[in-house]
Parts: sequence; structure tokens; C-alpha cells
Amino acid sequence: MSAPLPLPAPLADIWVYLSATPLLGLTLTLLVYQGAFVLYRRSGFNPLANPVAMAVAVLATLLWLTGTPYATYFEGAQFAHFLLGPATVALAVPLFEQWQRLRRLWLPLLGALVVGSLSATVTAIGVGWALGASKATLASLAPKSVTSPVAMGIAEKIGGIPSLTAVLVAGTGIVGAVTARSLFNAMRIQDPTVRGFALGTAAHGIGTARAFQVSEEMGAFAGLAMGLSALFSALTLPLLAGALLRWL
Repeated sequence: MSAPLPLPAPLADIWVYLSATPLLGLTLTLLVYQGAFVLYRRSGFNPLANPVAMAVAVLATLLWLTGTPYATYFEGAQFAHFLLGPATVALAVPLFEQWQRLRRLWLPLLGALVVGSLSATVTAIGVGWALGASKATLASLAPKSVTSPVAMGIAEKIGGIPSLTAVLVAGTGIVGAVTARSLFNAMRIQDPTVRGFALGTAAHGIGTARAFQVSEEMGAFAGLAMGLSALFSALTLPLLAGALLRWL
């Protein structure tokens, strides 16, 4: 069998540099996601071709095939994780454009936020408990509908496993982004404000990204729901989830 062809010198130099630094994880993440997004766009933005889901599958396969520990990969990928905070704050810009409508709808939106956030927590813990999950797993499940940085902090505070929570949060967002349109259509919900706020409450950042692909208005209210849900959950989940876990 012939030996593999060597990489051109410039590419070889780049590979040696990246493989010796944490930048490999970041570079790999950006390239894989960009490729997944190209496929998503060519599919006509079909929810089943969600780029986050495809990128996660490809990255997990690559880490498994190369035997790369997740901790090693995350040394570089954590830079993208850090940008979640500034990206969330930047959602205030499109929301400001919807300020007049927000003033008229603040009361029903507040009610939807409370009911949606609490039901997400209670049903997650209830289903997990019914299936025999451990208390650490239940604590990791509790903040699954909250944006990742806040959810991991809540999980750590109530005795959960932050890394497991991160996976559950991503899974929740992907499922929400993929199924939301069909569910809204089945329930005959067409108002972009309602769609966006529900998607942001249930599916956090990934759902919000999907909402912005539909319309600016839907994305703005999804971003509002994601931010308020994170704030509300940070204040109430440690008490609520802690009480439920002690009772179970």
C-alpha cells in the first residue's frame, strides 16, 4: 500500500500549529457548523436539517474516531461558548424595535413566562422521576429549557451535573427548533409574537435562532422570552427544584 500523500507545506504548517494549541477545537467547530449551515440553507431551511444537530453529530463522531477527550476539545471550543453571553445581550436591539407592542402585551407575556418556565421544570423532574432517574440526574434535568450558561450554573447549585445539563439543554433546543413549526400549525397558532415567545421559553438560544430565520418580529420575542426565562429561572429554580428534589 502506498504511503499517504503529504500535505502541502502551508497546510502542514497550519495543521501543526492548530493541533498544538486550543485553537483546533474552535476551528473545527466553526468549520463543521459552517458546512452544516450550507446544507441547511440548501434544504430551504427545513427544520429537520437543523445545523446545530448536524454539527453536534459530526463533531461527536470526529472526537470518537480520533479518541480526543472532550476536555481537550473544549479548551478551544470554550471561546465560542463564551460568546453566548454577548449574543444574548445583543438580542435587545431587535427587541427595542418591538417596544410599543411589548408595552401592550406585557401582562399576558409575563403569565406565559411564569407558566412556561415552571411547567418545563416540573414536567422534566416528574418524567425523570417516573423513569427512575437519580437525584443528580433530576437536578440536571430541571433547567433544561434555560440558556446554557445559566442552566449549568443552576444545575451546579442544586446538585446536578453541569456537563449533563449542557447536553440536555442542547437536545431540548434542537427538538424545539425541529418540531415547533409543526406543533404551531397543528394548534393553529399563527401570530409571530406568540410563536416566538413560546419558542424562546421552551427552546432558548437554538429556538431563538430558528425564530429569527422566520421573521424579525418572531425572533425579537423569542429573544425576550429566552432572556426573561433565564432571569426568572435563576431566581426561582434553586428554590423550586430544591423543594421538589427533597420531597421525591
